[in-house]
Amino acid sequence: MTFYLHQLKPRFLFTAVLALLLSTQSFSQPWEQPARSQANLDALERVETKSYRFEQAGGIKMEYALFVPSTYDGATPTPLVIALHGLGSGIMYMMQYNDLLEYAENYGFIVATPMGYNERGWYGARGLGNAFSRIPGNAPAAARNPVNLGQLSELDVLNVLAEVKNELNVNQNRTYLIGQSMGGGGTWYLGTKYPDIWAALAPMAPAAPRDSSILENATQLPVMVVMGDADQLVDVKVTRLWIEKMKELNMNYEYLEIAGGSHASAGRENIGKVFEFLDRHRKQ
Repeated sequence: MTFYLHQLKPRFLFTAVLALLLSTQSFSQPWEQPARSQANLDALERVETKSYRFEQAGGIKMEYALFVPSTYDGATPTPLVIALHGLGSGIMYMMQYNDLLEYAENYGFIVATPMGYNERGWYGARGLGNAFSRIPGNAPAAARNPVNLGQLSELDVLNVLAEVKNELNVNQNRTYLIGQSMGGGGTWYLGTKYPDIWAALAPMAPAAPRDSSILENATQLPVMVVMGDADQLVDVKVTRLWIEKMKELNMNYEYLEIAGGSHASAGRENIGKVFEFLDRHRKQ
């Protein structure tokens, strides 16, 4: 589909511009993937594409990706990381997130990556209707989002979590939520809306929801935030406001503000520190 910004109604203009920026982050702030180690390549080979019947979305087939570490034996409850992708990407985005899977293998973590219904669902963080990502009504039908896009995006994450727990022996006290950009915003939103599920959160370059007061619902959760001070897509000043809110609430948090770090580089180059942080925490 081709459309032009001057053809959009004013209420869609800001949405279109921000969506364009966030979905072309590799163009605006390039980051080159280092040569992958053999361990990283081996871990990527273990990724499976799974699917389930999404009943709340009319019974459509919904895909997600799943990584199970080689140490998994089915008898021992195993930690699980739910990893949320950025705007405009898909289920392999976080699986290929630098050497994330190498760390998952080393720490013995299962990783699941939901789609969030589609590439612009925001996991509910922009509202259950998600007008933020709404395609104009005069667009071709195939390009439009459902009117409850945000709700479906949120439900997809919860459904994938349930699917993985049903299939594998997941440690209920060691289930974590992380995400990049839009996925970081989803981590804030779903982490604070369902605080009893998670042992810790790690939003990276998070495109945060509008209101940091949602943190008041999850003061018991440990949080690591990774942010580059040279991020051109997400304002570091906004992230600092969320850090101040966690400080005000006396939360257990760690904040990595990377000098010169970009939207693409900050989280990727520090994903090992994220896994080290997650590994230290159990649900209280």
